[in-house]
Amino acid sequence: MESAIAIIVEGKNDKSRLARLLSSEIAIHCTFGTLNTDKIEALRKAVGNRQVYLFTDPDASGRRIRGVLRDVFPDAEHIYTRRGYNGVEGTPEEYLIQQLEKAGLEDYIVYPPPSSVFPE
Repeated sequence: MESAIAIIVEGKNDKSRLARLLSSEIAIHCTFGTLNTDKIEALRKAVGNRQVYLFTDPDASGRRIRGVLRDVFPDAEHIYTRRGYNGVEGTPEEYLIQQLEKAGLEDYIVYPPPSSVFPE
């Protein structure tokens, strides 16, 4: 079953990182860097009527992409990672989970087994 939610990230590493933490119902789309009109239209078509979440890196490029996407998807929710982490892909799982929970996505989070969160 497809959910009514889509998350837009920058790159395939961000996508694979989030895909490990979210149920497969969530559509995760990549911008692959610079956005041009064709890419924006393709994203808009792929997303359809889903609720959009924007999750980009806290660097200049990520902020620029978020700015463009904010105009394209004015109703999008925003998820942020912390400065100092190496983008979405370099964010620790626990922090990613906290941010996804904060965004109200806890129903879709695939929580890692406790042993991997707190190694003995």
